[in-house]
Amino acid sequence: MNQTASSKQSGLLELHLAVLLFGGTALFSKLIPLSALNITLLRCVVAALVLACIVKFSKKNLSLNSTRDYFIALGLGIIVSLHWVTYFASMQLSSVAIGMIAFFTYPVMTVLIEPIFTGNRIQRSDLVSGLAVLLGVILLIPEANLGNDVTMGIALGILSAAFFTARNLLHKRYFSAYSGPHAMFYQTGVAVFFLAPWHTIEFSQIEQNTWWLILLLGVMFTAAPHALFTAALRHLSAKTVSLVSCLQPFYGAVLALLFLGEQLDIKTTIGGLLVVATAIFETQRHRKTSS
Repeated sequence: MNQTASSKQSGLLELHLAVLLFGGTALFSKLIPLSALNITLLRCVVAALVLACIVKFSKKNLSLNSTRDYFIALGLGIIVSLHWVTYFASMQLSSVAIGMIAFFTYPVMTVLIEPIFTGNRIQRSDLVSGLAVLLGVILLIPEANLGNDVTMGIALGILSAAFFTARNLLHKRYFSAYSGPHAMFYQTGVAVFFLAPWHTIEFSQIEQNTWWLILLLGVMFTAAPHALFTAALRHLSAKTVSLVSCLQPFYGAVLALLFLGEQLDIKTTIGGLLVVATAIFETQRHRKTSS
């Protein structure tokens, strides 16, 4: 196996570990009794500090290579902050399952949009995988009374997907020269300064248990998986990353059942299996083409 193939295999391992951790992130929208904006702000404060330590521990310089890169980091950080706020708000208005399902329209967006950036033609297998994921997402939706809050939750989930798609593609094109921790340090740091003027709670009012949850979210479910995820983007196409990441709603639905008591019906189970099968197919196809 050559060095390029080895790098892609390493990227796949980093990606799968990140997705496993991402699966638990959605639970904090219900476990932390704060608004989506406040959760995102505090999450980014913790994550930025941890990521800065990771970069310094690896004996790398925190500065960027050019003035242009600082402007790129600014744009990516704003997009990431909007993605996270809409992501948590979606699940707070509806449920973990519905919010994650709406968000996971982003693989289809990526499959259709990435060729614009790369200049490649859309392959038939990409369309099939994208449609399979879309079908799985539709089947994952549980029986629900689509009142105003749920409808808004779905809309915010799809908006979050659009922000996430933009972030992945722009990062791949303009910011992939930096390591995962380095890149995410700037993106989470920018998010802190972007969201801080709009925070709506006095930090002294936050209970100790909530602070522990925020630390857990910021370290284990933000700094670690996003560093891994961003590192994987350096070796894999955004399309592959998006489709493999479709394991996330399945993990999230199972964790929501275990920790929040959100029930899974037969449609949710079938949809989850379809999404996972598509992710496995994409991973195996990528391994064959890269070996």
